Amino acid sequence: MTQDDALETVARRRLRSLRQARGWSLEELGRRAGLGPSTLSRLETGQRRMALDHLVSLARVLDTTVDDLLIEADDEDVVIHPRRDSVGGATFWLLSPPDDTSGRVVVKMRLPEAEQPRETRVHPGRDWFYVLEGTVRLRLASRETLVPTGRAAAFNTMTPHSMGGHGGPAEILSILDHHGERAHLHA
Repeated sequence: MTQDDALETVARRRLRSLRQARGWSLEELGRRAGLGPSTLSRLETGQRRMALDHLVSLARVLDTTVDDLLIEADDEDVVIHPRRDSVGGATFWLLSPPDDTSGRVVVKMRLPEAEQPRETRVHPGRDWFYVLEGTVRLRLASRETLVPTGRAAAFNTMTPHSMGGHGGPAEILSILDHHGERAHLHA
């Protein structure tokens, strides 16, 4: 099998998986992509070779990239082995791959108890977190909010903010952009 054949096999498999994951028939995908259902069937089964224009229009309609249609992931792309690290008294585990191109960073953090509000910071972007355990004391400018287990918070990070555990440590799952990563995960 040539490299081109291997790429096309991956693209056919991904095309079918993405179509089925959306619950779309061949007719529905064809309508959205401007292709006939019989053409799509032949593309998915390998009875017709994929052209670049097929890949571009199908990637657009399926809300992915041509690269994502062509690159086969191995198990190392799926399983993440988080490393424990600490910054400013908080412990964190990076849960997103280090080469993630989405611009988002997913992190589990253990925040120490903060009896007094910590110094606030600002940075461009937005932060989001979900409380896995404990209660988070979230300070936004002069306002304090308690966020208990099972609740989430999202806020503009140009608002001066800080957070810590209330009544003990708290564990959160957080999604940060690259600005948030630099502000919260680096000393």
